[in-house]
Amino acid sequence: MKIPDKRCWAEVSPENLLHNYHVLRSSLPGGCRFLGVVKADAYGHGALETARLLEKAGADYLAVACLDEALELREGGVTMPVLILGHTDARYTALLIGNDITQAVTGLKEAEAFSAAAQSFGGTLRVHMAADTGMSRLGFLCTGAELERGAAQLARACRLPGLDAEGIFTHFAVSDEPGEENERYTREQFRLFTEAIARVEAAGFRFRLRHCANSGAVLHCLPETALDMVRPGLLLYGYGDDAGKLGLRPCMRLKTRVLTVKTYGPGTTVSYGRRYTTARETRMGVLGIGYADGLPRLCSNHFSVAFPGGTAPQRGSICMDMCMVDLSDLPDVQPGDEAEIFGPGADLNVLSRAAQTIPYELLCSVSKRVPRVWKNFD
Repeated sequence: MKIPDKRCWAEVSPENLLHNYHVLRSSLPGGCRFLGVVKADAYGHGALETARLLEKAGADYLAVACLDEALELREGGVTMPVLILGHTDARYTALLIGNDITQAVTGLKEAEAFSAAAQSFGGTLRVHMAADTGMSRLGFLCTGAELERGAAQLARACRLPGLDAEGIFTHFAVSDEPGEENERYTREQFRLFTEAIARVEAAGFRFRLRHCANSGAVLHCLPETALDMVRPGLLLYGYGDDAGKLGLRPCMRLKTRVLTVKTYGPGTTVSYGRRYTTARETRMGVLGIGYADGLPRLCSNHFSVAFPGGTAPQRGSICMDMCMVDLSDLPDVQPGDEAEIFGPGADLNVLSRAAQTIPYELLCSVSKRVPRVWKNFD
């Protein structure tokens, strides 16, 4: 099906993705590796296509959230190292080893389970140990009074037979949040992380890869937190309040088209719940996109869409498959014309604020029924 036949679609620019990769890569200290985060279908952009592009460009590692995502890449022909950041049950150890997938290990009992499973059939599982330094999520607990115990458990886990403890990582909780308090918290997390590593090394084990720099740290803390590898997520796709400071470009453009145009008199209510009433004679267009496509209903009446000739405010409650826009100030817009929901002409940050959420969520929310079209932006 050709693009003009689609009611809505997402254009993904390989040119912009490669541009962002090279910009970020060029900012790294010498010898620092690059891990591309492609979990959640590459933040909605398309994991397999993104992974293939990064592999060809020379990225060193990929990261996903779960085993299904890792297997999708392997089944699609991606051969570069892939790290699962989330939990995988030890009964899938043979599948991990057989597909050359690196697994995060989040505690001693889990490490022991992977070790036993790997030994049962004579294999070795490559793992990265996760250290919880203040995210309060997965990982060996390495905060406050637990640092000594956590480091000791890490050292013990690294020596278990059947495991190749290639790396260690932690995740920053507020590195992308402004303010001195957040910066202090991030630096304390980094201190705890490096202290845990130092204690493991003092016990006689050395990691080949240490990584902690997510998008926020790449923006605000490099080169201090770069260590052996960085793992930018949202930045790679050109989003975030500070992405423009690095010259990064949005990689996705969510588009739809005008299905019909009608003119209503003043006092006409629009859409479910009658939450908008026209104040004047209004030329109203219907767009072929709704909340089932990933446009949050919470945004109703709080954002505008972009046309080549200007912007049009959205009016009334967003429906499952459609929404309405006021075209009164854009008399040349006709049925069939394209509208941009977000992209270079319509800031995703503005839409995310209207939805009272973050850009990550909106990108990941673009539904599977919205076709991804890989093409460079006009």
